[in-house]
Amino acid sequence: MSVVAQVFVVVAGLFHVAIFVMESLLFRKPSTYRRFLVKDDAEAAVAKPWAFNQGFYNLFLAAGALGGLVVGGDKGHAIALFSCACMAGAGLVLVASDRRMVQAAATQALPPLAAIVLAAVL
Repeated sequence: MSVVAQVFVVVAGLFHVAIFVMESLLFRKPSTYRRFLVKDDAEAAVAKPWAFNQGFYNLFLAAGALGGLVVGGDKGHAIALFSCACMAGAGLVLVASDRRMVQAAATQALPPLAAIVLAAVL
């Protein structure tokens, strides 16, 4: 896998680690839960278990992407690119479920998509 593609894998992985922190560790802060279109503390309390769980999904995707790069070789790169494909797919689901999330979906999906495309052409 090219170095440029690997850079996009790292960007995608680190982004998903940051989302894990927001969803699983900082979700009850108003400045955090409002990023996810949650209006108030009452809604945040209801959504917290879901956000906590979702954060770990993002952490596991990040672990696959970053861990695949660390392992290296064809198998490691396949794991990294599969994780990127899952990240890009999740971004598509996000925008399909709520058009107001188009910016978040693009931020989530474009780096892993770039990694996949660059790995294929470089």
